[in-house]
Amino acid sequence: MAGTLLVFGHGYSATALSRRLVPLGWQIFGTTRSADKAPELEAIGVTPIVWPGGDVLPALAAADHLLASAAPDADGDPVLAALAPEIATAAPRLRWAGYLSTTGVYGDQGGGWVDEETPPAPSTTRGRQRVAAEAEWAALGLPLHVFRLAGIYGPGRGPFAKVREGTARRIVKQGQVFSRIHVDDIAQVLEASIARPDPGRVYNVCDDDPAPPQEVIAEAARLLGLPVPPAVPFEEAELSPMARSFYAESKRVRNDRIKDELGVELLYPDYRSGLRALLEEEDPSCSRD
Repeated sequence: MAGTLLVFGHGYSATALSRRLVPLGWQIFGTTRSADKAPELEAIGVTPIVWPGGDVLPALAAADHLLASAAPDADGDPVLAALAPEIATAAPRLRWAGYLSTTGVYGDQGGGWVDEETPPAPSTTRGRQRVAAEAEWAALGLPLHVFRLAGIYGPGRGPFAKVREGTARRIVKQGQVFSRIHVDDIAQVLEASIARPDPGRVYNVCDDDPAPPQEVIAEAARLLGLPVPPAVPFEEAELSPMARSFYAESKRVRNDRIKDELGVELLYPDYRSGLRALLEEEDPSCSRD
């Protein structure tokens, strides 16, 4: 059954969700910080609201579903800082609410496995901010579902451009593994949760195959028929503080709950199938076995 969804921070993941829901008759409002992005939202059937600045309260009053994807900062969650009382007042009208968090809340596990019952142990500032934001949203009394997303990739966010340009680097850190998720699989998890609400539930959103980052770059090169970039030891790599922080954590994330409870069958269960699909979408003639 279609409804009305308000998305705070209508970005990459929310766009994939909207592409699934709009054809089903959903009315979707999405906030964006930039008026320049409003036409992009309109093009996929989303009513844009430039916010902060614009009036989001009529959309909040109309919504029976709410999704928050804006990242917290040192001052906390920006949506709740501005609208916590209004959102709490809307809680009785909401049939479903979702918060997009990150698997970074689990911190460094030395390559070990985590699931939704693993206590958060963030080791980065971003991870600690996300744990705090999860708690802030949970305190509002919403029918809240928390989605802890692994590293996101998809159209426009694959490694192919850098491999083609010769700027891709295979940075190797012993024992390092990341979990990933294709943006279209995020969208189908969210849609499945909307169809099967279970307020208070937390879901890890990742594929079946945690892998070292250098293997992903090597696979992209193989698919393109280009030389595999040389390996660069982590200790010798010049990285931004943001990039270096990603290598501070290594873990494998379990995704059984999205399958067992939401009935999700991943479109791209590993990075190999996801990369093949991305390349074929870019150029069907580039399809390779």
